[in-house]
Amino acid sequence: MSAEIVQLVEQAGPYLTAAVGAYGAAVLTRAEDAAADATVTLGQRILGAVWRRRDEEGQAELERVVDEAADEQDESYTAAVLGRLLRRALQDDAELRAELSAMLPTPGAGSVTITASGERSIAAQHIGTAITGDGHTAPQP
Repeated sequence: MSAEIVQLVEQAGPYLTAAVGAYGAAVLTRAEDAAADATVTLGQRILGAVWRRRDEEGQAELERVVDEAADEQDESYTAAVLGRLLRRALQDDAELRAELSAMLPTPGAGSVTITASGERSIAAQHIGTAITGDGHTAPQP
């Protein structure tokens, strides 16, 4: 699999997960809402681009996969399922790769994405001392 496809899937993943999480399977047919969150809207646009390039059988498969992902409570599973779907769609479709490249924000040179998830989780590019939980005192220098 090309590095370009891997990068596109990594970039698009959070948008797809947000869109499916917000709208479920209706993301494939829902009209864009002006008040919708930009992340959800971009995920919806990405799925729409994939949808338009599929025949009737492919659209039914896409709908089934998105429906399954929407029903799943585990966000990492949803992200994996949608990532696999997007990789397959991008593999043999240079036009779709170009369309998604134009849609997705260009990461800045040297940009870093940091994500923290869950209660009391922390995230940072550089961190000195990090203490989470109750009953701790900061170490004295």
